[in-house]
Amino acid sequence: MKQLRIGVLVGLFAVAGVVSWAGARLWDTFGSLPSVPVAAPIVLALIAVVLAATALSLRSRLRAQRERQPGAKGVDPMVAARAVVFGQASALVSALVAGMYGGAGVFLAMEQLDVPARRDQAIYAGASVLAAAGVVAAAFFLERVLKLPEDDDNDGNGPSAAARA
Repeated sequence: MKQLRIGVLVGLFAVAGVVSWAGARLWDTFGSLPSVPVAAPIVLALIAVVLAATALSLRSRLRAQRERQPGAKGVDPMVAARAVVFGQASALVSALVAGMYGGAGVFLAMEQLDVPARRDQAIYAGASVLAAAGVVAAAFFLERVLKLPEDDDNDGNGPSAAARA
């Protein structure tokens, strides 16, 4: 499984932001802009909390297993794999969502901050972008916790390769 790349997430964020900003400009010419839901930053923050709690739980279980503590409960490899997939999927989706709300928020901030309802929408959009950044950070932390040690034997440059020579 490939690791998350910050460049991919930034690219998704940028593309979604530009498309959302352009879509908000176009939509506003035809009528009212759809609102940013109040629940968006709350849901994203909850996902970030779940990812961080999962990472902390698995990290403590792995540490107890590594230190051979009596009664240490191991981590099932399938649970670890599912957690990593959940983290990566959450990071990718939240990069898209952050770009979407970021683009709409930039449009609202540039055009209509004098209207109180639009100002609230810009605040919700900004909070959604921050919460999505929290999801990405938690996903990177989870991925780091569950990263397997590198296998040096496959490339022929590891210590066992030197012993064979």
